[in-house]
Amino acid sequence: MNTQDQHHRGLLRPRLVAAAGVAALTLSAGLATPLNPAPQQAQAKESKKVLTVAVAQSVDSLSPFLASRLVSTSIHRLMYEYLTNYDPADNHAIPGLATKWEPSADKLTWTYTIRSNSTWSDGQQATAEDAAWTFNKMMTDDGAATANGSFVANFKKVTAPSATQLVIELKKPQATMAALDVPIVPKHVWEKVGDFSKFNNDKSFPIVGNGPFVLTDYKADSYVRLKPNKSFWRGAPKFDELVFKYYKDGDAAVAALQKGEVSFVSGLTPAQSAALQSERNIKVNDAPGRRFYALATNPGAQAKNGKHFGDGAESLLDQKVRQALFLSIDRQTLIDKVFQGHAVAGAGYIPPRFSTYFWKPSASQTLGYDPAKAAKLLDQAGYEKNGDGKRVEKNGKPINYRILCHATDPNDKAVGQYVKEWFGKLGIGVTLNCLDNVTDPWLAGTYDLAFDGWSVNPDPDFVLSIHTCGALPATPKDTGATDNFICDKTYDGLYDQQLAEYDTTKRTDLVKQMESRLYDTGYMNVMAYPNAVEAYRTDQIKSIETMPKAAGNIYGQDGYWSWWSAVPAGSSGASSDGSSSTGVIIGIVAGVVVLVGAGAFFAMRRRSTAEDRE
Repeated sequence: MNTQDQHHRGLLRPRLVAAAGVAALTLSAGLATPLNPAPQQAQAKESKKVLTVAVAQSVDSLSPFLASRLVSTSIHRLMYEYLTNYDPADNHAIPGLATKWEPSADKLTWTYTIRSNSTWSDGQQATAEDAAWTFNKMMTDDGAATANGSFVANFKKVTAPSATQLVIELKKPQATMAALDVPIVPKHVWEKVGDFSKFNNDKSFPIVGNGPFVLTDYKADSYVRLKPNKSFWRGAPKFDELVFKYYKDGDAAVAALQKGEVSFVSGLTPAQSAALQSERNIKVNDAPGRRFYALATNPGAQAKNGKHFGDGAESLLDQKVRQALFLSIDRQTLIDKVFQGHAVAGAGYIPPRFSTYFWKPSASQTLGYDPAKAAKLLDQAGYEKNGDGKRVEKNGKPINYRILCHATDPNDKAVGQYVKEWFGKLGIGVTLNCLDNVTDPWLAGTYDLAFDGWSVNPDPDFVLSIHTCGALPATPKDTGATDNFICDKTYDGLYDQQLAEYDTTKRTDLVKQMESRLYDTGYMNVMAYPNAVEAYRTDQIKSIETMPKAAGNIYGQDGYWSWWSAVPAGSSGASSDGSSSTGVIIGIVAGVVVLVGAGAFFAMRRRSTAEDRE
């Protein structure tokens, strides 16, 4: 199982992270456990219906102002409403907390009508004031802007003239006003918070929200428990409980699925997928994914104050060197040998699933597999081989790139071995630095290259914003929204233009120009677009929503559709929306709970797995 994220980046940000090394401990149902605090009677009259989702990523924060990992942002979509949502069929904007939204003639003022039938789980009414307070806090508090500050950077003023009217005034036009992926929180709860940069929202339960589920319990690096919000305006979920259970060992998670101890597993490796194909009562869902898989270059870590930090290789500051590395990677071999057909070769920053913004380089622009051309570029850049056949930096030392990889991701390790071989033929050494915690060296800029990936939203603004100069940390000691310290003025100019462009055709062209710029500069080498490969027990669920319906994923959706719509096997009712999508699972608490050793992962704000952002 891999940790299938970013965007927001973003399993992690569903990226491929499979775990290894921790043995699962199986306990009988009669014992008290964190997931089962009260011992159950051996002959229970009626088992509680629990949907148990195995995840390979630990929660970075339960605060929607700080969280960036896919597992965390996915949970926040269950806990809190956004102003708008995405239709599960085709991703167009539909009502969420707001029932409608209208711009002024100049499109600098947007008025949202807030629904009157949404209540917080503590019984208080959700109003426009909650939304106004959420946005204003992000606009005035750097800590509150950590995860989603890019959405409000262009906001001039936000007010709530009435309980059902929210008004947002902009500095300049902004095309994302129907795609503000920001959880709205209850003012009466959050106004009591002091330091937003440190408050993780994980001490008092249940957590007040207005989404389809209410978070009732949490243990770091172990589990998250949620129960249906009976007052949710769209209708309560069908299950008695939803549990996200953390597994560092992907094989242990798959074994738990086979035993019926968990309902669902995502981010399967090709070997795991193949093994489950013939299993009774288990179905594999293999669909085009919403993420990309890349090799990112350290462009010279820097802060907004102009201070440079870290120790990235000087040679990587040369565009010709970065392009040479592009040319040395055989994408098709990776698709065939590592992903074994469960992916397509990458190039642009946005996966083909989002056809509007999907971009491919022209024939003359393409940096395809061409080792000979790569060697010529390195020679032209002045990085020639010495007597030992090693290329050397300007200081005379042999080039040896340190590549950050996720220790729990078998794809990182497998791709890393190919990269090591291909770079070696160019005279470049490689050291794979596979860690459980890649956050610290990444944020410190103490790496040369890193395996990276984000899950892309239907509106690509967020994943585009993380490469702007404005996303850099304020100082070397701070944490910014940047993915990889890229700061390119040409790219920034295009970003500003696309954000202000309401014409879809013109904005699409600008977004593709941004992708072209990222490709040419060589900072982000997108190698593949992995499929969403998941498995679930067909004997535990009657129906569940995929997104998109035709061929989509279940875990890590742009919304709450899968877990909200799921209907248990044996239920006489149809799915919540009347559909009967692809089946997936819900585990009925039958008596066994698998606990994975906790503590190996610490709560890190960024990059503990491959899939940082939803």
